[in-house]
Amino acid sequence: MNAPSLQQVERVLRQFRDPETGRSVWDQEQVSDLELDQGRLRLTLSLTSHSRLLWPEIKQKLERQLREQVPGLEEVEIRLQEYHRPPLKLGQVGVPAKSVIAVGSGKGGVGKSTIAAVLATGLQRAGCKVGLMDADVYGPSIPHLLGVNQRPMVQDNRIEPIVVQGLKVMSMGFLVPRGEAVVWRGPMLHGAIMQFLRDTRWEELDYLIIDMPPGTGDVALSLSQLLPLTGAVVVCTPQDVALLDAEKAIAMFRKVNIPVLGMVENMSYFVCPQCQARHELFGHGGARKRAKELQVPFLGEVPLNVAIRTQGDEGKLIACWQDSELAGVFEQLCRELVRQIVQRVLQGPEPPLPQLTVL
Repeated sequence: MNAPSLQQVERVLRQFRDPETGRSVWDQEQVSDLELDQGRLRLTLSLTSHSRLLWPEIKQKLERQLREQVPGLEEVEIRLQEYHRPPLKLGQVGVPAKSVIAVGSGKGGVGKSTIAAVLATGLQRAGCKVGLMDADVYGPSIPHLLGVNQRPMVQDNRIEPIVVQGLKVMSMGFLVPRGEAVVWRGPMLHGAIMQFLRDTRWEELDYLIIDMPPGTGDVALSLSQLLPLTGAVVVCTPQDVALLDAEKAIAMFRKVNIPVLGMVENMSYFVCPQCQARHELFGHGGARKRAKELQVPFLGEVPLNVAIRTQGDEGKLIACWQDSELAGVFEQLCRELVRQIVQRVLQGPEPPLPQLTVL
């Protein structure tokens, strides 16, 4: 058997695509420290924080392809390091984010805001740069869930988001006194959404998570006009009546050309803390079944858990991550979301490298 060559290795690396851009990691100079010595291969692969949750999977995938396509390799050592690629400014509002994800539901009371906060905090904890925008202007609950109520500062005509353990947050709840109702028509709502997106100093974001109002109102249409959304996550509970409303939410997103990245079944089951028996209080598996029927990915199940309710009521939702069982559920949810985004990138044709303008 002939010894493996650098040309064979390079051929594999040229075909291996970056999970964020869909372009070759070799062409984008994300491979360095390449060494091949008597069948032992070492290299450094640089990936952006956008795909941080999938770094172990990506590393395993590249190692497997190298072993399969380069005969004679006895050892493959891949080191990972972070690669900085600033986001483009999206839409007419110029949001500096790589992925914008709307979290919606067909009806209220299914835990949509809780799931939005869980996704945002989970991505941030994994090492991504994340913003959380509360677009539920009629009932903003993100400030309460995260335990923040200060008014944001304005500097140089830009709103400074409230930072909660590294997570950048903006909500109408910071601007309207507690208990006061927001009574707005569509144009005022559109203007508020535009201001939150355009005038907030988000800086560089991997993900902007947007907590949508429940139902099928004006906000989805406003968002679709203001910037290109990566996709939407639809939250529901297992009962048939909730699933019917979730179908309407999916139809709404599709009508305004926002891809549906997946469904989440919240309050899916209850595990008794005393006897550890599992109880399916509202039924179980309805969202998974309906997602398959609607050809929508299913992201996962979140249990009905007393800690989620109590910590959320006390403004300490982030503390739920200290529960190992809940943390595992939340991490899997975030991982599936990122996986869906990456799959959409990699399933398409490889985009060309951006052209450099010579001045």
